[in-house]
Amino acid sequence: MSNLFLWLLCLSSLILGHGVLELEASHHVSIHLQSLSSAATSPNQPYRTAYHFQPPKNWINGPLIYKGIYHLFYQYNPHGAVWGNIVWAHSTSTDLVNWTPHDPTIYPSQPSDVDGCWSGSATILPDGKPVILYTGINPMNQQVQNQAVPKNLSDPFLLEWVKSPYNPLMAPTPMNMINASSFRDPTTAWLGPDRRWRTIIGSKRNRRGMAILYRSRDFTHWIKAKHPLHSSKDTGMWECPDFYPVSTGTQNGLDTSTIGLGVKHVIKVSLDDTKHEYYTIGTYNHVKDIYIPDKGSVDNDSGLRYDYGKYYASKTFFDSAKDRRILLGWINESTNATIDIMKGWSGIHAIPRKIWLHKLGKQLVQWPIVEIEKLRSDQVDLPSTLLKGGSVLEVSGVTATQADVDVTFDIKNFEKAEVLDPSWTNPQVLCSRKGASVKGGLGPFGLLVLASKDLEEYTAVFFRIFKRQNKFVVLMCSDQSRSSLNLDYDKTTYGAFLDVDPVDEKLSLRSLIDHSIVESFGGEGKACISARVYPTLTLNKGAHLYAFNNGTEGVRISQLSAWSMKKAHIN
Repeated sequence: MSNLFLWLLCLSSLILGHGVLELEASHHVSIHLQSLSSAATSPNQPYRTAYHFQPPKNWINGPLIYKGIYHLFYQYNPHGAVWGNIVWAHSTSTDLVNWTPHDPTIYPSQPSDVDGCWSGSATILPDGKPVILYTGINPMNQQVQNQAVPKNLSDPFLLEWVKSPYNPLMAPTPMNMINASSFRDPTTAWLGPDRRWRTIIGSKRNRRGMAILYRSRDFTHWIKAKHPLHSSKDTGMWECPDFYPVSTGTQNGLDTSTIGLGVKHVIKVSLDDTKHEYYTIGTYNHVKDIYIPDKGSVDNDSGLRYDYGKYYASKTFFDSAKDRRILLGWINESTNATIDIMKGWSGIHAIPRKIWLHKLGKQLVQWPIVEIEKLRSDQVDLPSTLLKGGSVLEVSGVTATQADVDVTFDIKNFEKAEVLDPSWTNPQVLCSRKGASVKGGLGPFGLLVLASKDLEEYTAVFFRIFKRQNKFVVLMCSDQSRSSLNLDYDKTTYGAFLDVDPVDEKLSLRSLIDHSIVESFGGEGKACISARVYPTLTLNKGAHLYAFNNGTEGVRISQLSAWSMKKAHIN
């Protein structure tokens, strides 16, 4: 495998994601390889997606909404598919699905960012003016925080941005005890009752990850607080932190400055050590400026995650036009750097997701934005069907490489559910041991996507049901072990425990399939798993879609709808 580990840092209040290859991160710049990808992307690109955002080539990140137009800023290397020469490229949209490219907006030009314009976030000020805070790299290779504002506020496309003459606004010094190489990714700022702005910046001290807090009265002069907003031991560097309020009573999103009754807060961090993200739900004490996770919220890598597959450096933003909070995330490749350089691009964005607090208040729920459904065509519906143990049922009539599938399973008999061993606490390990080909009692049952007709190749997304004492436990898996005949690709199997009671609730699964990505949502968005796959037998018309049950107990498909997905206009 290649020793080139590519790193993308999160970017913007829209998302500013960062991509990683082979689950490691570094700042290595592979300039000597960039010439290999100088040619434009070949039109024959079987793994290029049709409705997931990608630039024409190379890396991406980034939305904010201004005057009714969504803005996606993304880190982009105009000279190659590896890290280096990074500028802030820019695309706009009216629906978060179709995107129009514009000229880059931010590029190295000041001492405070001469060696790189990295991650950042956008804040909308009370007068409607957007402001970007971003991390720059100065000549001493220190990470510092800078500001940029639109040159022309009457331009809804925000084509030109001007950097502050006061940059850097926040910098490490011997007095503030900040590690100059671990000080990045400012969040969207929020305004407190004292009329002072706050933002947090990811950092670490030894092995303690932390969200360093800064305050400002004018959004230009920032003062470091004496204590972080939050920190957690033995978690390592916190990248791309996100801090935002959620409503306890509705699915509507809230402006980032909202506090008060009926409001909880979320902190999400991206762990540099593991390339996983986790979040906690808790209470923000705005007087003491501290965040306290709720009792039971696990404040480390084994805690709740937005996505249990390939998903990193995510970022939310408040969509004021539709009163919702939108989540965007970066999904890196499972190929190695050499292949990415040859094909001329690396990484994609997940489909934007609406995100809200579940009614029980213990976890977040995510669902693909409703706008993606306008790409649906050629709907296929299956009648209620009993899927006997050991059976496979083809879903025909849809374009299997470019589809949206929504299925609900109904289980009546739980006698054959396997006993959950108390040591089976890691769902990813459990899914690896009990993949789609391992027959069980209740499960595995679900979908075989991007499958060859002879089932030599497929990606399986499925459930298993276990019993533990007086309750049942649902395991959701995304099994890539047979997704490609190419042995050089990462074929990690992912898993999550789904907080659903299968006795009282039907089990739902929705999968968005787009050539080289499968995004799956279990339990109406309680657990999400994204996977990158590179099939060799199922390119284009060779792909099939199946529902399957490899358990001994039959399960009923109470509803299944599938759609072919039209191609979005993306750059």
